[in-house]
Amino acid sequence: MTVYLCWTDAELPGSLRGPWVEWRIAGVGLVLVESDDTLSRVYHEIKWSLADGAALIVAPLAARPKLKALPPGTTSWLRDRLPPASGDA
Repeated sequence: MTVYLCWTDAELPGSLRGPWVEWRIAGVGLVLVESDDTLSRVYHEIKWSLADGAALIVAPLAARPKLKALPPGTTSWLRDRLPPASGDA
């Protein structure tokens, strides 16, 4: 299972059908996606759900990022899915 970090300048739907187990809004334009599928497939499914010309970045996360002031449960959600970053406990 891979966790992808996605950012767009377009409005995001609250939920979206796609090749993922879970889609979690982490902030304005920021989404965490848990999927068994490839980066390309996740990218294209999100891209096709957005308005034409919307900016989009999708990247896999190898470890838990440092974060602050995200919606309740986001840190726990990431902790359950990703190892700590090197040097963090």
